[in-house]
Amino acid sequence: MVRVILPQQLRTLARVNGEVALEVDGPVTQRRVLDALEARYPMLRGTVRDHVTLKRRPFVRFFVCEHDLSHESPNAPLPDAVVTGSEPLLIVGAMAGG
Repeated sequence: MVRVILPQQLRTLARVNGEVALEVDGPVTQRRVLDALEARYPMLRGTVRDHVTLKRRPFVRFFVCEHDLSHESPNAPLPDAVVTGSEPLLIVGAMAGG
């Protein structure tokens, strides 16, 4: 099981508390985790990535094991710590403004 921690506004939208555990088929990549997340919680489609291009939304970031993977290929394998469930994938809403 892959553990995912969502920002509060997405937890509210998906009506979940805390982290989400997902079964991911095949190699565990950002794309497959997001596919599994959107399949289980269809109300999240379009919130983390664009409906058509499936690219990450500009103010959304992905962190794993204290590393920002936001600009990595969505098809790159995630670290073993995520695959085994010992570390979560964090989806974080970035802030901007001044």
